[in-house]
Amino acid sequence: MIKRILVGLGSLVYAHSATAKAIELAKSHDAELTGVTLFDTGRLDHTGVVPIGAGHLAKELKESRLDDVSGVIAAAEVHFAMACEKAGVTYRMRRETGDPLAALVSLTRYHDLVICGLQSLFEHGVVDEPPDELAMLVREGVRPLLAVSDADRPINRVLICYSGSMGSAKTMRRFIHLRLWPEAQLKIITFNRGDQAREALLPAAADYCRAHGFEPETDSIAKHPKHEILPYAEQWGADLIVMGNSSKRLLLRRILGETALHVMRNAELPLFLAQ
Repeated sequence: MIKRILVGLGSLVYAHSATAKAIELAKSHDAELTGVTLFDTGRLDHTGVVPIGAGHLAKELKESRLDDVSGVIAAAEVHFAMACEKAGVTYRMRRETGDPLAALVSLTRYHDLVICGLQSLFEHGVVDEPPDELAMLVREGVRPLLAVSDADRPINRVLICYSGSMGSAKTMRRFIHLRLWPEAQLKIITFNRGDQAREALLPAAADYCRAHGFEPETDSIAKHPKHEILPYAEQWGADLIVMGNSSKRLLLRRILGETALHVMRNAELPLFLAQ
């Protein structure tokens, strides 16, 4: 059941996409939304090497960036509020400063789902994002997480990447339980075909989905998933990729596998993450 959705409003293009998807889900699940903007003024100080005597230029650059961030945040907040009011969706607003990641983690405790952009959550398009920002959110416990692309799209075809690991199974179950798009067509895929134990996972996973009212397709691919998930998703016409951790070789403080990290860095399709 979804009753409270947290919406991260980053750069305007992703803020618009996240707002649209959040309103869609709020209306179909009778949920309320919390729109949140996050930024750390300290990050605006990162101006690179400043030549001796050019401190005033760095100060002017920071002030210019602060003006730009303030403008983006105000525009995102106005758009979010107006869109919610037009749709008749209950909403509230939060503006957080300081450590944006810590603030988002804290707010996540009291929401059923987090929606944000694949990129530009903290810096609002004004300065460069820190590397692997999306992975940082998952690592710190911001989940379940729906990371949307820069253009809103209907979710009709959902690709579930399944390895049989506990992280992968938990993510699949969480997606099925939430029933975000109960009419969507599901397809469950595994990789490295030829591993009989792994192939045997598909019937059990499909049966689990059927118990919850879904009729998934299945497929098994004789290749490593790291570089195959995104091309497969594009070829199949997926609108959303569901994935959890599926690797024993763990990165980022032993939370994310290399396959999950690669997909997060390169995906243009929305991702559902809940490991």
